[in-house]
Amino acid sequence: MRTTGITSRGIVTPVFQQGDDLVKAVTESVCNAAANEGFALHDRDIVAVTEAVVGRTQGNYATCEQIAKDIRNKLGEGPIGIVFPILSRNRFSILLRAMCMASPEGVIIQMSFPSDEVGNALISWDLMDEKDVDPYRDQFTYEEFRKVFGNETVHPFTGMDYIEYYRSFAPNVQVVFANDPRYILNYTKKVITCDIHTRARSKRLLRAKGATVLGMDDIMTSSVDGSGFNPDYGILGSNKATEEKVKLFPRECDKFVEALQASLLKATGKHMEVMIYGDGCFKDPVGGIWELADPVVSPAYTSGLQGTPNELKMKYFADNDLKNLTGEELAKAMKEKIREKDSDLKGNMASQGTTPRRFTDLLGSLCDLTSGSGDRGTPVVLVQGYFTNFASED
Repeated sequence: MRTTGITSRGIVTPVFQQGDDLVKAVTESVCNAAANEGFALHDRDIVAVTEAVVGRTQGNYATCEQIAKDIRNKLGEGPIGIVFPILSRNRFSILLRAMCMASPEGVIIQMSFPSDEVGNALISWDLMDEKDVDPYRDQFTYEEFRKVFGNETVHPFTGMDYIEYYRSFAPNVQVVFANDPRYILNYTKKVITCDIHTRARSKRLLRAKGATVLGMDDIMTSSVDGSGFNPDYGILGSNKATEEKVKLFPRECDKFVEALQASLLKATGKHMEVMIYGDGCFKDPVGGIWELADPVVSPAYTSGLQGTPNELKMKYFADNDLKNLTGEELAKAMKEKIREKDSDLKGNMASQGTTPRRFTDLLGSLCDLTSGSGDRGTPVVLVQGYFTNFASED
């Protein structure tokens, strides 16, 4: 009889480098973990691999010079506006270096406020209220912003003042503040929109005003001087690799997940699901950061991971239809309710309070939290029991 629900295990792997056979190494690591730790593998187990090692083994890198050349070729000469960058040394600072290299004529950075798109705060809502500032209406030059808010712009986690940090990248960098992307047109009509999940709207608004616009998903979509590239996401989802190079979001991901699924089936006899995951989506309650700087949670997954949960809220029945039952009788009745549930519970009161997110988005958050972002050495996560419920017998 089953006595546990979902389990999530970080799988220790070798340290991967460019050119390594990732399919073989992940298969061996999962099998070795099961043998050494004494747990069984099953059909519909999920093997999730972080996008970082997929991109690294692919050698999907680009240098600042290559990125700058691509920008220059696509935007031409003249000052460049950079709209809505996130505040990140890992995610954006090296891209800013490349953008400055692409435009010796000048760079104007337009920051959103009170925070960036993923929740990194420049200033607090309380301070805006105190200063009677309306983020939907008010716009500031650098000097105006400092006059209103002073120097209270240090990030609570990193201790960085990203305004001054980004201003330091070149002598001709200006910083302005507005939440309407069209404000940048006061300075230039050549624009890179650096927002992630709102990029389509920013591009649309700017192009309607006659701007020449690139999103970060339009940069490095093909190889430049032998670089890596990503035809779908460009430099979105990239991470700093060295002071002069970024690792791009992986490409050809569908081929990888299918190959790994086939390899695991051959090695174990089990039909497992496979996905690649990047940032999960969860909000830090202290810093307010959403931690969703990748363009998608999962760039590829096998077909068994399509869809969303279709779950009953067990406490609804415990508090209503089954409120007079207890113990084994209650458990038996609850299992029967689950077995008889409709195939689509959308709009059903008994499902309210469940989470109608996609399987891959939920799993990506689970795997991101399991693997961590530092030195755990577990870029592969094995999730078991995900598709079981209270009525499952084993």
